[in-house]
Amino acid sequence: MVTAVKERPKSKDLHEIVVNVNKERELILQIQNVSIYYGQKQAVRSINMDIEKNSITALIGPSGCGKSTFLRSINRMNDLIEGARCEGTIKYDGINILDEQIDVVALRKEIGMVFQKPNPFPKSIYDNIAHGLRFSGIRKKSILDGIIEESLRRAAIWDEVKDRLHKSALSLSGGQQQRLCIARTIAMNPAVLLLDEPSSALDPISNGKIEELLIELKKEYSIVIVTHNMQQASRISDRTAFFLNGDLIEYDKTNKVFTNPSEKKTEEYITGRFG
Repeated sequence: MVTAVKERPKSKDLHEIVVNVNKERELILQIQNVSIYYGQKQAVRSINMDIEKNSITALIGPSGCGKSTFLRSINRMNDLIEGARCEGTIKYDGINILDEQIDVVALRKEIGMVFQKPNPFPKSIYDNIAHGLRFSGIRKKSILDGIIEESLRRAAIWDEVKDRLHKSALSLSGGQQQRLCIARTIAMNPAVLLLDEPSSALDPISNGKIEELLIELKKEYSIVIVTHNMQQASRISDRTAFFLNGDLIEYDKTNKVFTNPSEKKTEEYITGRFG
């Protein structure tokens, strides 16, 4: 009996092979040769990295190394800084979001951001989340109620606030305020969550709740987080990028970066020799 032998792919099929590999990895962001400037000063140099769907990507490195600047470029927040400009390509689902024709307001609904310091509006807990929804045209109370409850549940804070939705968000603790800000962001149904040191100002218990929340949220969202806490990066992230002086020194699976880094500078930073 003759068994059929599979033919090797021909060279002309190479592009299809690459596409299929990328589909298997389910890339949501592809960053190519991204450099960021503040006036004449170059803050970030020629960054190349892919970010996978439903994963947590941690950006680590010493203060001033460019990681927060890079994070803000992913949803064009640097546009708000006078003199800032970004070169290169950032593809979100295949579309270059740095293109001048991109609707930045629409982009920030797709790629939401949570900042280092909790920034709830001086409104009720309910209205903090309803504000963006109303701005997007959602006015019906029953729909608002449903989205607000679902968002608060996803942010693991519903049980703590369900009986005081119409009280000021400023009455919440720091950790609760940060989870409210996460709920406010995910209420807009983004695909990507950007977090700039979201738990750096929180106590260990609140920090633990944020970490548990992010691990749960990655089932539905793709998360990129800047953190100075290397233990946090090692606990919750799937891949880690090490930045130094505006350069991306190393980017790999988190376990490899922390146990067997390829670059000497990465090892020196992780072992506390500088930073």
